[in-house]
Amino acid sequence: MSMEKTLCIGRVCRAKAGRGKGRYFLICGIVDVDYVLLTDGDTRKADKPKRKKVRHLECRPYVAEELAEKIRAGCPLVDAEVRNTLARVKAAEESKEK
Repeated sequence: MSMEKTLCIGRVCRAKAGRGKGRYFLICGIVDVDYVLLTDGDTRKADKPKRKKVRHLECRPYVAEELAEKIRAGCPLVDAEVRNTLARVKAAEESKEK
């Protein structure tokens, strides 16, 4: 899968480096080829996203389409929705590991 297809607004990623290593984030914006904007609705609120290098992220096979549509429409993201989405993805991945 090429990087252009994996990087899209609404994609769920896991940090491979930095303070947030191992945490799940939602891509809420694409700065350029090397950087994206991330939110987790908890430590990184949707109104103040984290700028992170793409190479420090591991893209997961999940895209939160309903949240992606809100971002594209210019509607503000609700942190609780982001937290719920990421919690569901994390629970699904942990159940697969067992």
